[in-house]
Amino acid sequence: MPFVEVFAPRGALDGERGTRAKERLVAEVMAAEGAPDTPAARDISWLVVTEPDDWFVGGRPLPADEPPRYLVRVSVPAGSLDDGKRRDMIERVTRVLADADEDAGRVYSAPVAWVHLVEIPDGNWGAMGRVFRLPDIIEHVAGAPAAG
Repeated sequence: MPFVEVFAPRGALDGERGTRAKERLVAEVMAAEGAPDTPAARDISWLVVTEPDDWFVGGRPLPADEPPRYLVRVSVPAGSLDDGKRRDMIERVTRVLADADEDAGRVYSAPVAWVHLVEIPDGNWGAMGRVFRLPDIIEHVAGAPAAG
């Protein structure tokens, strides 16, 4: 059940490459998390894009002619990731951003694309007016009670 937030300067993810990136991000995050690619899992795996009017780097506005910077924040239930999944998720998100950028290599050569993984403590997810713990999420996605 990832919640993916993408921050990029206005227009940076427009066009075919940007659209494809937005479509791919949730699928890549779900795969890294180990979530099944089912309608129930996709229904609770969201992505929002924020395009701030102002983007500052080092306290100065990012010039309009400078290539964009990116921040992708992925929120997942605590306990759903281990170090291998974290590494895989960061690699997958970075690859999607590189594919969307006009200069794919720059996201690997300079810190212009950050990925923040936010693990929400168990009991701090809620939907339908109640607390959703990790087993509840697994049950919702799998359609059966979680083992253990």
